[in-house]
Amino acid sequence: MTVTFISNYINHHQIPFSNACYEQLKEDYHFIQTQPMEQERLAMGWNREGEKLPYVHCLYGEEDRCRRLVMESDVLLAGWSGREDLVQERLRAGKLTIRISERLYREGQWKAVSPRGLLHKYKEHIRYRKSPAYLLCAGAYVPSDFHLIHAYPGKMFRWGYFPETKYYTQEQMEKMKDRSGSIDIVWAGRFIPLKHPEYMVRLAERLKGERVHIHMAGGGEMEEQLKAAAAEKGLGERITFYGFKTPEEVRRIMEKCHIHIFTSNHLEGWGAVVNEAMNSGCAVVANVQAGAVPYLIQHKKNGMVYPGGSYEKMEEAVRFLLSHPARMEKMGQEAYRTITQSWNARHGVEELLRMAEGMMAGRTEPPAEGPLSPAPVIAPGRMYHYMMKNQAVMKDGN
Repeated sequence: MTVTFISNYINHHQIPFSNACYEQLKEDYHFIQTQPMEQERLAMGWNREGEKLPYVHCLYGEEDRCRRLVMESDVLLAGWSGREDLVQERLRAGKLTIRISERLYREGQWKAVSPRGLLHKYKEHIRYRKSPAYLLCAGAYVPSDFHLIHAYPGKMFRWGYFPETKYYTQEQMEKMKDRSGSIDIVWAGRFIPLKHPEYMVRLAERLKGERVHIHMAGGGEMEEQLKAAAAEKGLGERITFYGFKTPEEVRRIMEKCHIHIFTSNHLEGWGAVVNEAMNSGCAVVANVQAGAVPYLIQHKKNGMVYPGGSYEKMEEAVRFLLSHPARMEKMGQEAYRTITQSWNARHGVEELLRMAEGMMAGRTEPPAEGPLSPAPVIAPGRMYHYMMKNQAVMKDGN
């Protein structure tokens, strides 16, 4: 089986998946990068090392070869590439194409009524309803968006991003996190409005009576504003601002922390820091509105979710963990298991290749849960209720 993945560029969130594909397929796996990485990403600690990997081909350097790979591979994985013309050529030829997509309407599903937008979606997606075209949903809100335009009926599956998975012994995990002193809380990402880093300054002030320390890894347009607010409130000893760090440095911060807080709103397509924090054994408190959260977290089992981007509900969840240290530790352990046993690149690739073989034979046999399991269509406003209802059913079932 030959598999080609076409996307804008390869990055540290895609490399583990691609490495796992290459491990399985060797020279029959290819990644086509259609554009160089933006300067903004490079400034954040990302790098171009991926371009040197043996399976990576740059469209802007070897277009003829890349075109052949798109058309001649048994399977095309199509992420956002800016070269829809190449994907359309393959779709028109009736060849197996598996799209990987985040949300269509993250700013609001009301945009689905736009006649111009619907025409565009018809050309890219809807007219291939009966073709060998499938959708991997990189976020729990993706199925609802595509369902609105009647695309990929019965052909949508759970998917996401797979950062590097690390494996620790129980002894290593216990040594990573100091259980005798204060509770370390980590927040990681760009300091921009959609990610709500200001919640952490507010939380530090509200938790002055608790033995906690907040670690802020990242930077951006709100950085000076946040530092000034922290200084004004006398929080200098309670918050550490690290600035932008490499992905490896962020992971080392996560490894020593007990709680990870993820405050991004509905504009966050996935949120790979959730994978990384769970893999680091953190008890995650996350806004249900971000794409990764409903797929990765089971409330009060391997983390906690809060509704509607509510600061108050987020603080309530954090206080619950602080007052139940044994539950906090258990959630961190379960979070680690979720990533190492299911939501990791190797397992995702195994399921993908198994499913692709079936698709080539005209059948689909998805797993019951995890990557490639059927993606339920849940309206964005109903997701928190859906998660709580499912959690209650699971609890009763156990």
